[in-house]
Amino acid sequence: MRSVRLRLLVLALIPLAVLTPVLLGVAMWRWVDRFDGLLIAKVASDLRTAEEYLHRVERTRAAELEAVAQSVGFAQALAAGEDRTFLKARADALGLDFLAYLPTVAAVPPPARAIAEAAIPGAPAAAFALFDRPALRTLQPDLVERAAIPLVPTEAARPDLREAETRGMMLVAAARVEGGGGILLAGQLLNRNLAFIDQLNDLIYRSSNHEVLAEAAPTGTTTLFLDDVRISTNVRLFEGSRALGTRVSEVVWQHVMADGGIWLDRAFVVNDWYISGYMPIEDFNGQRVGMLYTGFLEEPFQIDRNVTVLILSLAFLAVLLVSAPIFFRLARGIFAPLEQMSATMAEVEKGKLDSRIGVLSSDNEIGEVARHLDRLLDQVEERDEALRGYANDLNKMVDQRTAELRDANVKLEETFARLAMSEKLASIGEITAGVAHEINNPVAVIQGNLEILRAELGAAAADHQTELDLIDGQAHRINVIVGKLLQFSRQNELSDAIEMVELEDIVRDALVLVEPELRQNKVKSTVSCDGAPAVQVAPLELQQVLVNLMINALQAMPDGGEIRISVRAQERDGAAGAQLIVEDTGSGIAPERLTHIFDPFFTTKQGIGTGLGLSISHALVTKAGGVMGVESVVGIGTTFKIWLPQEVDNLSSPPAESGSKVDILSER
Repeated sequence: MRSVRLRLLVLALIPLAVLTPVLLGVAMWRWVDRFDGLLIAKVASDLRTAEEYLHRVERTRAAELEAVAQSVGFAQALAAGEDRTFLKARADALGLDFLAYLPTVAAVPPPARAIAEAAIPGAPAAAFALFDRPALRTLQPDLVERAAIPLVPTEAARPDLREAETRGMMLVAAARVEGGGGILLAGQLLNRNLAFIDQLNDLIYRSSNHEVLAEAAPTGTTTLFLDDVRISTNVRLFEGSRALGTRVSEVVWQHVMADGGIWLDRAFVVNDWYISGYMPIEDFNGQRVGMLYTGFLEEPFQIDRNVTVLILSLAFLAVLLVSAPIFFRLARGIFAPLEQMSATMAEVEKGKLDSRIGVLSSDNEIGEVARHLDRLLDQVEERDEALRGYANDLNKMVDQRTAELRDANVKLEETFARLAMSEKLASIGEITAGVAHEINNPVAVIQGNLEILRAELGAAAADHQTELDLIDGQAHRINVIVGKLLQFSRQNELSDAIEMVELEDIVRDALVLVEPELRQNKVKSTVSCDGAPAVQVAPLELQQVLVNLMINALQAMPDGGEIRISVRAQERDGAAGAQLIVEDTGSGIAPERLTHIFDPFFTTKQGIGTGLGLSISHALVTKAGGVMGVESVVGIGTTFKIWLPQEVDNLSSPPAESGSKVDILSER
């Protein structure tokens, strides 16, 4: 009976001691995940705010410079030859490091020349630019010393043998001066520009939209990087000085500067871990010249999160310690009657059918159960003998009937499957034959009238030879396609004239056929051919495959998009050949459907597709000795890859079937 007591205790304690911790753990895990997500969302918002601030500064500098260029005072000073004095005063008023009038664009230093060329009267230009020491000296000699920042050894940064960063990052604006044709060029050096970075930091971390985390969040930090060097920052070193000259970690530099991505994650900043956001800063030509950073210390949030988890865990342990003794006291009155019933049942199991529980002191549900159990034992004893005789016969009858039903069910399923397939193939054969007959008649009329048209036009037909040949070729293609459909419905081998063709010609011909649909659906197409060899294939069959893939791509992009077709040389299993890739930016295909798209009658476009297009295309490519593969990402797009051998006879073994796995040809 100790096992009964143990089981009751386990059943009672499982919800409290096992399920509750699991639920509590899941809840805490979800809370921690949401908490971390909130921190990432916050730093992403901070980074967007900082980016907008930089764009606003660019626009403001451009507008201020345009105002100076169009001002009457500047025109008068320029006419009087006092433009330098006037511009020096305006530069001091606007907080610029230099402001100069240059008579021609050619006089503008190369780092800012593209900005000056983009400026037109009434439309100034502004952007970030990098200046080396000679360029800085050309603008203003004292900028060389102000821009130089000694490099500080930084943990996890990429190796760099330089001792100092001598280049300068500048915010440059240019405006055209009407009448004179010259350029007004202004710039603000960002190296050591602590006022600029402090103003940006105040805008982000003293704004009311961050009061959600005000109690936990320390003062945030912002930084401007020139490549991987901090040139303007409010991040502090151990002694409280600013971390100018320290460098970003190599992993962040690789993600942001090398790959052009945006970093939103925790990162090691100088001497501690921060929740950080980094994004690249580009110059006027789109070249990445630096990074913009916002972030805040991770430790306060980590401490608060751990304290919360600890409090919840201690609270659970306290509840468990208080509730367990109470449960044991209440359960004690149940164990004794149950033990007596268990002992009686143990004797009955041993064959003593006359054993009974008797009268219990408990006048409750347990006592009622004991009385019912005694009555049942009486009935069991009476019927035991009768049931023993029937038991063996009944088991045999059940086993026999079960086996018969199992066999009948298997036969029924096999018969139904064969019947369904027979009905489907028969219907397809009838429909295909009727459709082929109805299509061939108008095609014959088209071809006949085309010959009459050629005869009527006479010599004038030469002016329209391209259009007439296109009509004739497409009418012939209709006949071939109808023949292919009939062959597919009869399960015969597909056939067509095989010849050496250039894949680029096939791609161009297929694009001509779908060009109206591309324009109508606002879908752009690009073709890239990179030295692909000619391959042995039936041209019309391959064209049919391409048209089918492009029509499928169009249907996956109802709101417009892009189809990219590329052709290149590609070896496979030692055989020379070419690979044709058709990519779209459509909705993509779910993974559970991707393995069935080459099956006959399988379609993802219910009510639109027949499910035969990709199956026929796969059969055509396989017949040509090629391999057709697919890969897709939902929400991003789908890529079909077709490999064709340069010479079919060179294949040592038939190609592997595709469709059961994604992108069997090469990595995307």
